[in-house]
Amino acid sequence: MLQIDQINLYYGASHALRNVTLAAKTASITCVLGRNGVGKTSLLRAIMGLQPVATGQIKWRQEEITSLPPYERARRKIAFVPQGREIFQLLTVEENLRTGFAALPATLQHIPEEVFELFPILHDMLGRRGGDLSGGQQQQLAIARALVTRPQLLLLDEPTEGIQPSIIKDIDRVIRHLRSTSEMAILLVEQYFDFANELADSYAVMDRGSIVLAGDKDDMVESDVRRHLTV
Repeated sequence: MLQIDQINLYYGASHALRNVTLAAKTASITCVLGRNGVGKTSLLRAIMGLQPVATGQIKWRQEEITSLPPYERARRKIAFVPQGREIFQLLTVEENLRTGFAALPATLQHIPEEVFELFPILHDMLGRRGGDLSGGQQQQLAIARALVTRPQLLLLDEPTEGIQPSIIKDIDRVIRHLRSTSEMAILLVEQYFDFANELADSYAVMDRGSIVLAGDKDDMVESDVRRHLTV
């Protein structure tokens, strides 16, 4: 279980995260919603160790990881799929997938067959450069690269952004599969209500760096959530 307690994060004088408290349970999908610029990506970067928090605490599986560097968090089976995908454009699909080996012991440095079962198109494109893939295929590659590390906490930053509907359905299917077949906690950042609402077991809504609504999906009041998503 991921536990975040009262974290604050700054970019210079800008207060990006304000006393954020959140939990993400194993075998569950927690969705963080909000407009652009409210701190959703900053939250994921803080969890992954890419941006230091000023105060507060982050725990993963009862171990405090607040001060650990990103590579140590990756070794603890935390994986991050960033907004914009950030694949290596000049590397092949296979080479992109193999970059996930960096967080693994030698005995696990191979691509799990499940990756190709979830994303069969990637098997047919192993020799193609990442930059030659469509946006949707690059998003599948970014998720697959994270899965190569055998994560137990998967952080997804707006995986539907700029993706065609058919690929969104594939990503939806994969996320559901991961929840149902593994002991994985999934933290999904989204700004599109319908996609998040279909997947969420629990949710949190951010505004101006703070969590303003949170709870189980069954307790969600759609009108209250949508009020914080409209510009």
